Amino acid sequence: MNTIPTIFNDTLPSYTAVGGTQRGASSGLSAVLLNRGGRYPRRTLFQEFEKTGFDFIISIEGTQDRYDLEELSGRFPFVRFILLKQAISLGEQINLAASELSSPLFFVLWNDIRILHGGSAGKIAERLLVSPEEAGKESQVKSPYKRLCTVPVIQNSNFETLPTLVSPGLYQGSVKALPYAPSREGSPTLYPFDGVGIYDRERFVRLGGFDATLSSTYWQLMDFGFRAHLWGESIASTQLIRVSYDGDAPPQDSTADESYKRFYLKNLAPVFRGDSAHLPLRRYPGYVLKSGDGPFIAWDDFSEARKWVETNRYRFAADAKALTENWEHPEP
Repeated sequence: MNTIPTIFNDTLPSYTAVGGTQRGASSGLSAVLLNRGGRYPRRTLFQEFEKTGFDFIISIEGTQDRYDLEELSGRFPFVRFILLKQAISLGEQINLAASELSSPLFFVLWNDIRILHGGSAGKIAERLLVSPEEAGKESQVKSPYKRLCTVPVIQNSNFETLPTLVSPGLYQGSVKALPYAPSREGSPTLYPFDGVGIYDRERFVRLGGFDATLSSTYWQLMDFGFRAHLWGESIASTQLIRVSYDGDAPPQDSTADESYKRFYLKNLAPVFRGDSAHLPLRRYPGYVLKSGDGPFIAWDDFSEARKWVETNRYRFAADAKALTENWEHPEP
């Protein structure tokens, strides 16, 4: 198992950046465009983003050859194309995009998603600012923006709202993700579905971004969300921004694989007491039994996770038990 990262993007994948030399606007919000494959009208997408008034666009191109980059980078000088040398995970793509940006906010989208409602990039950024009243209630505001990540209402191609918000639950030591559809402003969610959301870049970097050592997209998102909430950050929805898929939402594979083991050790196993967290030795026998690994391999992984928790012990504000018990679940 790879070493658990302790700093943001300590290992970057190999890539080449093309274009993105000129700022398109001064809204404070940039866009990150992830490519799911297929043939999409890239020129039309960039024109829509230009009208919206994003500062910059980061377009993650993948490993396929692109023969229109010279033309597109000339027409859209605010777009930076990231050409990957090899395929990388969803979280790694978002981490890489964040490392290429300087805007305080960035909006992660896919090439099969359209923005239906939300206004200009400047208006979106303005809505996320902490109001004077909110600033007065919060004595230690870490950022001028409300939260780590704000997720939009997501609809399918028939404009039906999808249950993309997630409440956490624990049952006999196992985590349960309970999906529901957004119905009011500011509803909390465990993680940004499909990675789609508006991120506070400073908070994102301070959190460490996504764990690039997790190969499962589902557990990568779960790890990001749990870590964010356990460390006192907030992820919530807004009714003021709506997006839609061109087709159906991508399926989620929640198989408890190797990525789940690391997710468990980092997020479910630690115990919070007083003002810090620790991973108690009493968790080890149960972990050995559930992991399916031999005692020596299991100990190596458990020991590494203990060191990671020890390093970050004062960043925890709760443990998984308290988080799920105090979660603001939607009304039935």
